[in-house]
Amino acid sequence: MTAAAGTHHLRQREFVHLADIKPRSAGHIAWERRRHRQAHWLVECLAEFVSVGSTASYLLANTAQLNGLGSLFQIGTAYAFGILFALIVCAPTSGGHFNPAMTIAFTLMGRCTWKKALRYFVAQILGAYIACLLIYVQWHDLIEEASEILAAAGKLDAVMFTANGPAGVFALYVPPGTNLGRVFLNEFVCDFIIGLVIWSCMDPTNFGASPVSAPWIVAFAYAVVVWGYSPVGVATNAARDVGSRLMAMTIWGMPASGGSYAAIAALTNIPATLLAAVFYEVVLADSSRVVTPAHVDYLAGHLAHEEHSQGIVRGGSVSPGLDEKSREQTIEHV
Repeated sequence: MTAAAGTHHLRQREFVHLADIKPRSAGHIAWERRRHRQAHWLVECLAEFVSVGSTASYLLANTAQLNGLGSLFQIGTAYAFGILFALIVCAPTSGGHFNPAMTIAFTLMGRCTWKKALRYFVAQILGAYIACLLIYVQWHDLIEEASEILAAAGKLDAVMFTANGPAGVFALYVPPGTNLGRVFLNEFVCDFIIGLVIWSCMDPTNFGASPVSAPWIVAFAYAVVVWGYSPVGVATNAARDVGSRLMAMTIWGMPASGGSYAAIAALTNIPATLLAAVFYEVVLADSSRVVTPAHVDYLAGHLAHEEHSQGIVRGGSVSPGLDEKSREQTIEHV
């Protein structure tokens, strides 16, 4: 089947848009014309807000000797739920990139324009920066307390910009003298595996990963990486790393930059994710496999949404809703 024939097949399915059963005011329609391209930064803030907050509780609890406040398991779980929340709540609006590596991959595949990609890069980094800044304000008292404890013990200068110091709540660091080659290998392998999981979840022929379960699978992959490999040093997301590092530098200045490790943390996931995409498409994907019914509905629904929303953006003639009788019949049918 050709691409045109496949698209035609999807268009044969009938859909009920929300606008068909829920009338919208002129103000609501005008807002929707602007909203789709301007809410992406909030998604990044949501994910980072949850995950970085859990890191704060764990590291500061150790420094201030507050037992039971956090654990590595909690951090991994929080990262997973942060990603899960972002995918479920906001992916229908933004597309669910959340990572410059994914945006670059989609752009190279022709599924995103470079103009939109640049907007997404800014939104992703800004979201991480704002989330970390907000958490710094919320945890300020405990951060100060932990810093005072370290200073009293004569350890503040040695620990501040490490994975166990107050700045390590936000930015990622490795101890001085760490073999950066091993850190790079750890980062690359983890990011490659995550990339394979993501691409397998996007495969419409994968009966083991329906559109409903995909966000949970991806989130769990991130959790496993945090649980098993974060002590070695793993970032997984350029936007999360750059945004949080810029925030740390805003508070503590250039010493928070992270040195040579910063480049590994910020950039490694990009080639690893691209390689995972190529590997999956060349080695694992098979065009002879059958597209699952759940993915047919998912793809057709996205196509119908895109066509409907484009009509709104262009200011074309889009029905504000059905008449009362038709609306009631449609609701009963849905």
